[in-house]
Amino acid sequence: MIGGLLASVLVAGLPAAADAAVSPAAKATVTAAVSAGATAPAGAKHHWGPVRSAAGHSGHAVADVWITDFSAETFAVSGTLRDRDPHRDHCAYIRARFHYTGGGTGWARPRSTCGPSGAFRLSSDGEITRVDVRVCVLDRGRRTTSSCHVDVIRAEDIANWPR
Repeated sequence: MIGGLLASVLVAGLPAAADAAVSPAAKATVTAAVSAGATAPAGAKHHWGPVRSAAGHSGHAVADVWITDFSAETFAVSGTLRDRDPHRDHCAYIRARFHYTGGGTGWARPRSTCGPSGAFRLSSDGEITRVDVRVCVLDRGRRTTSSCHVDVIRAEDIANWPR
């Protein structure tokens, strides 16, 4: 119990710059401990953890990301998207780019929320080798994104995670 609490404090307390420097293996160890207390969306198997938009802005967007197995016929990225920006017209935005086993890439339709939080689910059209999860701040008035951060998730990143 205390280990899970400590791990959740560590993950929540990581600034965006430090989070980018954390290796996938180290992130896997911390998020595996956190996932015991987190609630997985239906069909999700692995808790990737938080993906936060880049710094340099007064607010930010955060996605708590869960993924299915890479061996699944249709891969899914799901979780909760949170808007942490005080500006009225700024919202949280997430999008995923899938890299297919047969070659080529495809973008999932983006999701956004302007409220405190909202659920999301982004699905592929087939088996993949990698997914790029992009979290940004969306300016509704200008219809542009800013402060984007991308987490690259590959099968080898989660291959040795505890089950």
